[in-house]
Amino acid sequence: MSTAAPRTAGPDHLWSVDEHLDDILATVRPLEPIELQLLDAQGCVLVEDVTVPVSLPPFDNSSMDGYAVRVADVAGASERYPAALEVVGDVAAGRAEPPRVGPGQAARIMTGAPLPPGAETVVPVEWTDGGLGEGPVTGMRAHSLAPEGATGQVRVHRPAGARAHVRAEGSDVRAGDRALEAGTVLGPPQISLLAAIGRGTVRVRPRPRVVVLSTGSELVQPGEELGAGRIYDSNSFSLTACARDAGAIAYRVGAVADDADTLRDTIEDQLVRADLVVTTGGVSVGAYDVVREALASVGDEDEPGGGIDFRKLAMQPGKPQGFGSIGPDHTPLLALPGNPVSSYVSFELFARPAIRTLMGLTDVHRPRTRATLAGSGPLTSPEGRRQFLRGRYADGEVAAVGGAGSHLVAALARANALIVVPEDVESVAPGTDVEVILLG
Repeated sequence: MSTAAPRTAGPDHLWSVDEHLDDILATVRPLEPIELQLLDAQGCVLVEDVTVPVSLPPFDNSSMDGYAVRVADVAGASERYPAALEVVGDVAAGRAEPPRVGPGQAARIMTGAPLPPGAETVVPVEWTDGGLGEGPVTGMRAHSLAPEGATGQVRVHRPAGARAHVRAEGSDVRAGDRALEAGTVLGPPQISLLAAIGRGTVRVRPRPRVVVLSTGSELVQPGEELGAGRIYDSNSFSLTACARDAGAIAYRVGAVADDADTLRDTIEDQLVRADLVVTTGGVSVGAYDVVREALASVGDEDEPGGGIDFRKLAMQPGKPQGFGSIGPDHTPLLALPGNPVSSYVSFELFARPAIRTLMGLTDVHRPRTRATLAGSGPLTSPEGRRQFLRGRYADGEVAAVGGAGSHLVAALARANALIVVPEDVESVAPGTDVEVILLG
């Protein structure tokens, strides 16, 4: 949770992108660690190193279905002169007390079963007659063993070197090794490893709970009838998906009408399940920009250190922004613009790093690279603004997708990168080396 009030500046101060981001990251703090069951910990960040308590595999075991034998007993085996061995029993995975293998003997063994005492190697069933007492077998029978519990003889038609087809104890990890480092994000392979070494729970920072809501009386939910002067609410869906992509547990709240009291009540109702609140729309200075009206003074008197600071940034799109904290726990709140592209770009630049910080990650930003600008004409950018243009990146080149309009959702859907045009650059010609933020 937030522990400090956002620093403020005069109403005429034009914030840079970096100033605004630094303010957010200086205010947001990683969530407190908790102990979670393995599957509940997926997507979370470890807060401590995990040490292996037991080696993997915990014992020498067979990597094949076949027969456990002594090397000397099959040293000269061939199809013409097979080694005939006495089958003394079965070794199945999970069963205790395997039979001992002595000279001239073999034990039928299954994949994953422990190498029995006295045995030195494993011959696959395909190298034998399957214990059926006949000559070399082919086809389906070459992949079959005699019925379980069968004894008698098995003929081996190929030699096997010492410890062939044997997975050695500790060949994956050894007891005392570090399995996972603190700071690791737990995905399926990491969950698998934790389960394999016997960990039922793990200490992590939980995935942040992010509440996303959009504002505007003109908004209609997808699937409903679109009346005159109305538009579908795409922002809340877009930003909820962005929050989940960043690693959060995201809750989408239906669009709130342009009423300050309703918006304030809605946000306060959501604080019980929010580590971060993201609103979209209503942050400019228009007559119906209710987010400013509803939140500009929230917490100033009742919650010292709280409140939302609305500011102008030297960027395009996304000039109007709001940031601060709300409620008794000083829950961080990001108020983003309402135009679809503006809200998306603002989320990528500011909300995503905030979510990753709450998770306890150290690398909170999208990867960046340099690319050659492709296209037939120059890109233009307003003086004094850092512009973020939608782009399509591939093989070291990037081309702008769509225009600069902050309403062009279709172009955004085709983009996989943002082209960054610095504040002091007004035109970028094709062939120029540019900075690119990779979104994929």
